[in-house]
Amino acid sequence: MPEISKPIPAITPEMREFFDGARAGRLMVQKCDSCGTLRFPAHDLCSKCNSTASRWVQVSGRGEVFSFNIMHQLYHPGFANEIPYAVVVVELEEGCKFVSNLLGVKPHDIRCGMPVEVTFEKLSDEVSIPKFRLRAAK
Repeated sequence: MPEISKPIPAITPEMREFFDGARAGRLMVQKCDSCGTLRFPAHDLCSKCNSTASRWVQVSGRGEVFSFNIMHQLYHPGFANEIPYAVVVVELEEGCKFVSNLLGVKPHDIRCGMPVEVTFEKLSDEVSIPKFRLRAAK
């Protein structure tokens, strides 16, 4: 039986700068030009001040596990060999949150507050996605 690939995100015009940054090893988020609020994923409107003015900025990629969920059910055949796996919400030092995976830690060993840093998984020549790994506590 042939292995089924994981789904690859589509690069939309709104997310082009994010994917260009990820391919180059940089974690990019939108920053509101009016109030400075960071946000991800891209939105036309700032949820804090309703401004439509924003730009993409690089963030540190450092943060901590804010929340997580362990997936025991198969939702896509491309993940069959990884069950169970964890989906984590990482709160970056800069304040915004990312939904991703934590590499190198067994799902049942994950705890909120674990210090993490970004790394990137290359899915294709065009698409790399942020994943997280443990980092030494400060």
